[in-house]
Amino acid sequence: MSGGAAGALSVTLCRDPRQFAALEEPWNRLVRACPTATPFQSHAWLHSWWLSYGREGRLRLVLVRRGGVLVGAAALMLVHRPLPRLVPLGGGITDYFDVLVDQEHGEQVVAALARGLHRAARRAVVDLREVRPGAAAEGLYRHWPGVRRRLTDSTCMELPTLPFDELVKRMPTAGAQRVRAKLRKTDAAGLQEHEVTEQEVPRAVRTLLRLHEKQWRGRGVTPEHLKPRFAEHLTRATRRMVRNGDGRLTEFRLEGKVVAANVTLLSAGLSGGYLYGADPELRERKVDVATLLLRYEAGRALAEGRPVVSFLRGNEPYKNHWRPETVVNQRFLLATAALAPLLRLHESQVAGRERAVGALREALPAARDWRARLAELRVR
Repeated sequence: MSGGAAGALSVTLCRDPRQFAALEEPWNRLVRACPTATPFQSHAWLHSWWLSYGREGRLRLVLVRRGGVLVGAAALMLVHRPLPRLVPLGGGITDYFDVLVDQEHGEQVVAALARGLHRAARRAVVDLREVRPGAAAEGLYRHWPGVRRRLTDSTCMELPTLPFDELVKRMPTAGAQRVRAKLRKTDAAGLQEHEVTEQEVPRAVRTLLRLHEKQWRGRGVTPEHLKPRFAEHLTRATRRMVRNGDGRLTEFRLEGKVVAANVTLLSAGLSGGYLYGADPELRERKVDVATLLLRYEAGRALAEGRPVVSFLRGNEPYKNHWRPETVVNQRFLLATAALAPLLRLHESQVAGRERAVGALREALPAARDWRARLAELRVR
């Protein structure tokens, strides 16, 4: 699909994975030109995900160019179950979705993306999950020429980037005192930090995933985190993101042994702790790993000028101790007028699954593996 004369915007639909691979440089330029982009819109993350999770013949990239320069993009994939849908690349292991829009061209690009996606969605519902508030995709929703629905999606937690002492002061007095006591014990343990180089990433990811499995053993580890395809993706993506400055893998060592490791994904607007692993033996040494990681990442975000430290998805109790801002992602359902009945059917199916999730939460409040069961139920 295309349109316009020289100098006007042109819109194309890319289905060729080889062309997607070749877009790395212009894609990364576009990410830097889009202020709402998160690390999950980087070419490193999306292309790596496609290599590990993509299905032949399913790639759908809506690309907007002006004078041959990429100024807009929406990275999607066609799925057929439970009904035909266009869904974001990244799937259930990706915390935020957005389209990419060069801010210099703004609304024109958003409107062009909406037209292009509308043509690409003649036989499928567009199902955009995990849209962060303020995302460029909100403009896509406004410009959509067909039927549309806005639903809520996952809850995320975020902190403003402040000196760590200021973050501690946000807590109730008793909680702040406990944090300071924990950090004194952590510092007394003598852990050393090591930022992993690009070449060290494969070894470091293997260590992280081993520690992650050990940490969650018997407590409902997310099943996907134990699969070879996830390890393959995380290794490939992290290596490229470390190289490009879009990610960081940090190890914490005790007497020369790696006892904790953390992958942090980075963009101009946020620093997000994606996945960590920690040796359970640290608890015996009174080391509070979550507080250790937050102190480290908050300090790095402050030094690098990133305004937000994000816990990403999930409202686990330990996050609430820090009095973070609760941010609820959005889910946009879009369809052509002809597919309005299909959109309504899908909306009812989504609502049914959400009711089932709520019922499971109530029925299994003390189940040790409830998170794993919910992850399996909340099918993307």
